[in-house]
This record gives sequence, C-alpha cells and structure tokens, in this order.
Amino acid sequence: MSEQAKSGLTYEPELTGLLIVDPYNDFLSEGGKLFELSRSTLEANNVVEHMREVLAAARSRGVQVFIAPHHRWRECDLHSRWKTMPPIGASADKGRVFADGSWGGTFHPDFEPLPGDVVAQEHWLSSGFANTDLDLQLKKHGVRKVVVIGMRANTCIESTVRFAAELGYEVTLVKDAIGSFGQAEMDASLQFNMPAYANAIVSTDEIIAKLSA
Repeated sequence: MSEQAKSGLTYEPELTGLLIVDPYNDFLSEGGKLFELSRSTLEANNVVEHMREVLAAARSRGVQVFIAPHHRWRECDLHSRWKTMPPIGASADKGRVFADGSWGGTFHPDFEPLPGDVVAQEHWLSSGFANTDLDLQLKKHGVRKVVVIGMRANTCIESTVRFAAELGYEVTLVKDAIGSFGQAEMDASLQFNMPAYANAIVSTDEIIAKLSA
C-alpha cells in the first residue's frame, strides 16, 4: 500500500463526494473519437471496470455522486468569434469532440446519472470547477472531501484536482480509475504533478476498502 494510502484519511458519507470527470463515450467506448488515443491506458489499468467498481462502492455507502462533464460541441458555439482559444480547446472544437446529441457526446451507459446524482454545468476547457457550478453544488451538499475518477489524467483530471485543492477540498485520486493518451501522460501526472495537490493517490482496491470500513 502506498504511503499516501496509509495516511489515515476517512470517507464519511455525509462529507464525501465521488466526482466523475468526463465519462463520455468519445473517451471510454470503442468507436469514440478519442478512444483509440485512450485505449492503451484504459486497457492497461482496466479503467472502465475500476470506475464501475468505485461508483458501486460509493453508491452502496451512500456517498453523493457528482458528474463534471466537458463542454459538448454545438453548432451554435461560434468559437470562430472568440478572441482567444488555447490549443487543447481549438483541437476539441475542430474535432467536434463530445458533440451534443451524438452518441460520443453521451455518457458511457455505466455512468449515466441516476435520480439524486448531480450533473454540474459543463466545463469549457479542463477544470471541472472553472466557470461552472461544481463548487456550489459540492458545498450545498456539505461535501468537504472528493474522490476523483474519469478522464483525462493530465488535462481535466489534473486541472480539477488542482482547483479542488485550491478551494480547500481534501482530494483523493484513484490512480487506476483514470486514463489518458499514453503512459507518459499518466506518469507525468501521477509521479510529478498530482502528488503536490492530492491528499491521497490510491488504487481502486484501496479506496473500496476505505469506503467499506
């Protein structure tokens, strides 16, 4: 068990939220626009199955579920009129990633929200918090601790983890329930960047054991 997993963190249901970032078919399902880029890390770490297991454990414990979705591409976005657009945003816009009303822009069927789940406003770039109501929703539900799973390690996951830490949340990242576009991206995030912001970086087995305690 990692040193961070031994930190003695607790996950009281009334204080804890499970945060699922960008669980779209375009990322997680065969045939998705970004699936082939994600395939190697998704398969190496059995990410989708681990996401299912973490979600099931959270639901069984009564932990509130939140989904932080990326902005869906829409014909009416008119990004061509924007004065600035970072490369990652321009790439997503060009590829019409997560197109609204499309299969790819729909949540993977295993992560469709159930009644009582909270779907935050769509984030425009990477952070689930920037220009959305996610912080408000977490606070209104009394959440002080977030467990983070989903996509993509070095962009939306990392940005969301950093922002959560800045806002004062205690953050746990489930390292084998996230994916990215290759192991190098995973290594950069898990070895060098996110240990500075996440209070714990744990495996699926470790967080399930903690939730079941």
